[in-house]
Amino acid sequence: MRGSKKSVFGIVFLTIFLDMVGFSIIFPLFPAMLDHYLFLEQSMGGGILSNFVTWVSGFGNQASIDNPSFRLETVIFGGILGSLYAVLQFVFAPIWGGLSDRYGRKPILMFTLFGTALGYFLWIMSGNFWLLVVSRLIGGMAGGNISVATAAIADVTSREKRSKGMAFVGIAFGLGFVLGPAIGGIASQWDWSASELVFFGMHPFSAAATISFSLAILNLLWLSVGFSETLPAEKRSKSTSFLPAVCRMGEVTSPDARRTCMSYLFYMISFSGMEFTLTFLAVERFSFSPKDLGEMFLLIGGTLILVQGVVVRRFVNRIGERNMAHLGILIGFFAFVVIALADSYSLFYPGLFLMSSGVALISPTLTALTSLSSKDSEQGVNLGIFRSCGSIARSIGPISAGLIYFTYGSSIAYIIGAIWLVFPALVLLTVKQSAGSKDLVSA
Repeated sequence: MRGSKKSVFGIVFLTIFLDMVGFSIIFPLFPAMLDHYLFLEQSMGGGILSNFVTWVSGFGNQASIDNPSFRLETVIFGGILGSLYAVLQFVFAPIWGGLSDRYGRKPILMFTLFGTALGYFLWIMSGNFWLLVVSRLIGGMAGGNISVATAAIADVTSREKRSKGMAFVGIAFGLGFVLGPAIGGIASQWDWSASELVFFGMHPFSAAATISFSLAILNLLWLSVGFSETLPAEKRSKSTSFLPAVCRMGEVTSPDARRTCMSYLFYMISFSGMEFTLTFLAVERFSFSPKDLGEMFLLIGGTLILVQGVVVRRFVNRIGERNMAHLGILIGFFAFVVIALADSYSLFYPGLFLMSSGVALISPTLTALTSLSSKDSEQGVNLGIFRSCGSIARSIGPISAGLIYFTYGSSIAYIIGAIWLVFPALVLLTVKQSAGSKDLVSA
C-alpha cells in the first residue's frame, strides 16, 4: 500500500500540474498570439478577429497607456480565451468528480487525460484561429479532471493528514503555474512556422504545445501502468448528477463546506483577474517580452512552492486552516495595492512576492477545509464543486478584470481587486476552525 500511495501522489501531482500548465501556458503568448492570427486573417481578407479589433477600438473610453507599442485590445482578447477555458472546467469538474464517485477514479482519469493530450495535439497544428479555439475547448473540458485528482488524494490520506495532502496538491498547482507560463515564454523563441513545418499547420506557438503534449502522453502512460484504484467499490456513490457547481451547491450537506466553496469563489474572482492582467501590466509598464514574462512567472511559482512546501506543511496544524486562509487574504490585499502603485521594479517584485505568498496560503487550506467537512462518499462531488467554483471564478475574473483594465487602467483594476477581497474574508468568518487548532480570529 505504501508504494501504491506514492504512485497515487506522483500521478495526481503530474495530472494537476498539467491542468495548470494548460490553463496558464498561454498567458505570456496573448500579445503575440493576437498579432499572429490577426495578420493571418487580414492576409486572407479579414475575419472574426479583424472585426473584433475594429469593434473594440471603436470604444472611446479606453484607458490611456504610456507604451505606444502595447495593443490594449489584447487584454480583452486574452480575457475571452482565458475565460473560455475556465468556463469549461467549471462545467465539467462536477461531472468528472461525480462520475469518479460512481465508477472509480482511474477510468475517469484515463478518459480525461486522453482528452488533454488530444487538445494539445490539435494546438500543435492550429495554423488557423478556429483550430486554436477547438483545442482550447477540448483542453478545458478535460481539465475539469482536477476534481478527480484531488479526490484521489483525499482517498489515500487520513483526515488528520488531509491538510498536508492538500498542501501537496497546492505544490502541484504552484509548479504548473510556474512552468506553464515559463514554457510558453521560453518556447516562443522557437518559431516553427518559419520552416517547412508550416505545411502541417505549425505556428510560432507549436513548440510550447509540443512540450505540453509530450507531458500529457507521459502522464497517460504512467497512469495506465502505475495507478491503482483508490476508491473501493463499497464506498462508491449510487447516483450521479451532471449539473454545474452553482446549481449543485445545495447538494453539499455540510454548511461549512458550502461556505468554504463560496469563500473560494469570491477569492478566485479577484485573484484570477489580477493573475491574468499581470501579463499585460508587465508589458505595458516595463515592456516585458514573452521570455521576460516566463521568468516573472518562475518567480511567482517558486514562491508558491516554497510557501506551500514549507510554511503550510509546517505550521497549518498550529495556526489552523481558517486562520491561515485569512492571513493569505490579508497578504493578497496588500499585494494588489502594491502592484497598483508599482512604477519601478523595487515595488513590482515585492508585490509579486506578496501576491504569490497569499494564494499559497489560501488554496491548500480552503481545499482541506472543504475535504474535512465532507463525508467519504461525497469527496469527489464536493471537491469537484469546490474546484468548479474556482473555475467559474477564473471565467469571471479575467474578462471582468480585462474590461476594467481596458476602461480605467491597470492601477484602478488592482485597487478594485484588493477591495473585492473583503467578501471572501467575511464569508470565511462563518466557517468553523478545524479541529485541534486554536481559533486565533475569535481569541
